[in-house]
Amino acid sequence: MRTTVDIPDEHRARLLELAARRGEKGFSRIVQEALDAYLASVGAQEDARGRALALQGTLSDEDAEAMLATSRSLRGHWR
Repeated sequence: MRTTVDIPDEHRARLLELAARRGEKGFSRIVQEALDAYLASVGAQEDARGRALALQGTLSDEDAEAMLATSRSLRGHWR
């Protein structure tokens, strides 16, 4: 389907350069590839979030407190 998308001039120039290096006239295929990659990553993030939420309540209160204490200790050593 054809549609109109506003992009900065710099992006258009870079897309045209990339398309030319790939021997393509326009950059539609590059945009399609970028959208496929983005949508796949969003789907993977949603799946991971769903799996994480499904674990909610599976730790005992004692285990949860121990994990929280460990993560706080590790964060204290980050730069």
